Amino acid sequence: MTNRNGPHPMSQLPPENVQDYPRPPALEPVPQRLRLILGGATVAETSRALRVIETHHAPTYYIPPEHVAATLIPARGSSFCEWKGVAAYFDVEAGGRTAPRAAWCYPAPTGAFRALAGYLAFYASAMDACFVGAEKVIPQPGDFYGGWVTANLQGRIKGAPGTE
Repeated sequence: MTNRNGPHPMSQLPPENVQDYPRPPALEPVPQRLRLILGGATVAETSRALRVIETHHAPTYYIPPEHVAATLIPARGSSFCEWKGVAAYFDVEAGGRTAPRAAWCYPAPTGAFRALAGYLAFYASAMDACFVGAEKVIPQPGDFYGGWVTANLQGRIKGAPGTE
């Protein structure tokens, strides 16, 4: 995914180029309010989120557990990130709907990501809608990465076939 024309003129977010994001990734606070909807119900709403930014990735947003209103059911399996450690997955129930393996967290993250302990990330593709500020996000391409794409992002975002 490439936006060669710069950020969308309607974006309220400052322009960012994913090729300028660091590697190893960085963890930073999110100044905007985040809101997630499933089945017409608010899954989470917070102004205390954190995000991970990494070269060629859309930002991945993490929400404090106390700001999650959905029911989370532990799901099978885990994954390993060389930077953050082992992730646990959850089915998400809200608004009469269940989204399988739609959320994950790092119960005991490593190194520079210790502040993420217990915070939850959600696949935008599994929700009805996710918002950064007033802007509705689109899911990062592919079915593995959980980044949220906003109109202010520029550069090639990995995840789609041929970008791994």
